[in-house]
Amino acid sequence: MESGMVSVDRWTAGSQVYFLTHLHADHVSGLTPKWSRGPLYCSRITAKLFPIKFPGFDLSLLRIVEIGHWHSVSLLSPSSGSSTTVYFMAIDAHHCPGAVMYLFRGEFGCTLYTGDFRWESTSERAQTGRTMLHKAMKDVQLDMIYLDNTYCNPTYCFPSREVAARQVLSIISSHPNHDVVIAVDTLGKENLLLYISRVLKTKIWVWPERLQIMHLLGFHDIFTTKTSVTRIRAVPRYSFNIETLEGLNTMRPTIGIMPSGLPWAPKAFRGKRKISSESPPLLLHNRWQTDVMTSSTSSKPNGGSLSAGRYDHYIYTVPYSDHSCFTELQKFVEFLKPINIKGIVSSSAANVDPLYHFGSICRIQQASELLCQRLISKRYEKVGAISTKSSFGCTSTMQLGRKRRKTQISSAGIHVSRVRLLRRQRQGVKIVDTYPD
Repeated sequence: MESGMVSVDRWTAGSQVYFLTHLHADHVSGLTPKWSRGPLYCSRITAKLFPIKFPGFDLSLLRIVEIGHWHSVSLLSPSSGSSTTVYFMAIDAHHCPGAVMYLFRGEFGCTLYTGDFRWESTSERAQTGRTMLHKAMKDVQLDMIYLDNTYCNPTYCFPSREVAARQVLSIISSHPNHDVVIAVDTLGKENLLLYISRVLKTKIWVWPERLQIMHLLGFHDIFTTKTSVTRIRAVPRYSFNIETLEGLNTMRPTIGIMPSGLPWAPKAFRGKRKISSESPPLLLHNRWQTDVMTSSTSSKPNGGSLSAGRYDHYIYTVPYSDHSCFTELQKFVEFLKPINIKGIVSSSAANVDPLYHFGSICRIQQASELLCQRLISKRYEKVGAISTKSSFGCTSTMQLGRKRRKTQISSAGIHVSRVRLLRRQRQGVKIVDTYPD
């Protein structure tokens, strides 16, 4: 696909249509209520939540994408000016409410952008997604996956969310006389909170904005903003830190639970510095006490090698993640067998290029051979052009070669600078052809 046609989770100018995977902050960076650059495609749930995230947004710009159905949009080729049709399908990403991945097909080939996703091997929703993908790509080779590589490292092996939820419940049950605060985002981990409420037969406190979202999602009788009716509170992650827990314990015995795929936290996270839930840690060490190990830990796939543990006197960490762990990513790539693969997360040195681990699964080798053939062909064309130009006395082959090398060095410098910028945060993509013309 040519540049200037489609962008996913990227909100800079220059594309004809834009796609949003979900409403987490790192995927809407650059999107504002004053958006006017073009139509924005998203899931029905995401569209429903849009006015809360972007009050005043022109909702006529939203285009609802029904999950599991092919849609199409006619775009103009920036190079030829001719019309071309892009077909796309949204597939449940099982990450947070409204989160989807997008499959694109057209003259350019077939591309999948996962956004953030969690597909446990035991999940019925994930199996539905796999079946959907399998049917959508029947007799079609997948050229490229833009992959959620948040945990693309064998170090990250954690249990299914069902198992982790039981670990959270075990911690709460072992502290019957304590208040409990659970760190969550404005969107996400609803199933964990619903599970706790159902088993313990209690309401859960949430802050006002979270309550509004819960009501929009259809949960009206489970959540409350009255602290007097429950001992369990779901609090914003940004307010969750050791200093806060210490302060709460001067009034009532209180424990905190951080549900995260990363059960390691550096000692430096004291005071007002928050404990990050779903981003790679500054230090990787097992300094936590495993005094709340539960019988639900397992060494089987999706049973995980990690269990709930104690980080601080007041804080417990539980390996509950809405991102796929390494083994799930590996199975996902093995299932699809794409030609090429790129990670969508580049914010930390802890993130690994998916090709490092999954290159042998991909069919990148044959693509590389094709690319080499094209480069060799173009090289011969350039040599021919240089020789012709030199014969007319305009310049020598050696001088042109030096000039070309200088241009390449300059371009490389620009590329390195751009890569450094991209590493600072998650970035969406402009869907473009993998290979040069």
